[in-house]
Amino acid sequence: MVQASQTQKRLGVLIGGSGLIGGTLAHYFKTKTADEIEIRAPSSKKLSIRTAEDIKAYLRRVQPDFVINTAMAALDSDAQLAFEVNYLGTVNLARACCALNIPYIHMSSASTLPNGRNLTEEDHLPLSPSLSNYAKSKLMSERTLKYMGKHKGLDYTVVRLAIVYGEHDHKIQGFHRLFFTIADEAMPFLITKKGIQHSYTNANKLPYFVHHILENREEFSRRTYHFVDREPIGMDELILTIRSYLELNRPRELYVPYPVIRSGKYFLERLAKILSWFGISVRLPPELMFLENFYHSQTLNCDKLLNSSFVDPFPDETVISALPKLVIYYLTRWGHLNLITTFNEEFFGCNELENDFRYAPRELLSSIHADSTGPFPDMTDKS
Repeated sequence: MVQASQTQKRLGVLIGGSGLIGGTLAHYFKTKTADEIEIRAPSSKKLSIRTAEDIKAYLRRVQPDFVINTAMAALDSDAQLAFEVNYLGTVNLARACCALNIPYIHMSSASTLPNGRNLTEEDHLPLSPSLSNYAKSKLMSERTLKYMGKHKGLDYTVVRLAIVYGEHDHKIQGFHRLFFTIADEAMPFLITKKGIQHSYTNANKLPYFVHHILENREEFSRRTYHFVDREPIGMDELILTIRSYLELNRPRELYVPYPVIRSGKYFLERLAKILSWFGISVRLPPELMFLENFYHSQTLNCDKLLNSSFVDPFPDETVISALPKLVIYYLTRWGHLNLITTFNEEFFGCNELENDFRYAPRELLSSIHADSTGPFPDMTDKS
């Protein structure tokens, strides 16, 4: 008799595939699990999670085996956008998954947690009007998923992330905003105080965990996990280590009190408003809303993760040990985009064609026309 065919290839839908987390997940599934899992990552033009009918039509047509949601509105989005993307989008995706009886993996955030040390998965902020739109929408999402798991039978897993680091983030945000500020020599002194620690999430490890929880639904269903590096890192240690790798003199090891920083933030906000009167639009980095967090520790307990069946693929990698490759990747990228020019020669070296392009474009054009415009020989039909 003919042997039974191998297990059928599974199909997953990934929401938010253009971001750092979504892009890292998409790359992992396309390169590491191509024979067993196919991933669809529709753009917002194909699937807007703000519209329930879009979600229902797309998932009804595709019939996926699971859904992963990494989408989020910008940190400084207004209440409507944060509510529709971060909350309603989450709920409608969960309702669709519940109808199809498939797993739903949701990426949440440490913004749902208070400041403090050794915070567990059971900790959370009280839901109140004073929370930022981002934190409020993420916290509401977690609560609704828990409710749907208990009362509607939803098979979900919430993965809480802390400060995320990794390559291929095309936006300057979060950890990379801090890195950029130091590299741009825009931080003269330490914007923190001694003893402040935070937890960090390695974007490159996350796909291995997501894959594992998809393979082990019974263990991970209807649970929340903190996905962070085992040990928190001191804010001043991180800043000074980045400075050391970049071989800079700033920021100097002088701690600026938070009231001074708060006054500076208030001044910038007022200046931006005054400039708008003259038709000059100034958009301040959304991370300014988290400046106070530079002066308060927030460390996440990951014992639940460590005691699970998941095995860390890179147990010794931390944000500190990852800095050398992050420095090379981001300085190269920011240099090419002319965002930072200080390190160009050191990191890019001397490229002869680049020099010709800069200083002798006519001669370069003539030489290319003479030698490098014919059809590629290995692509022509030899028959």
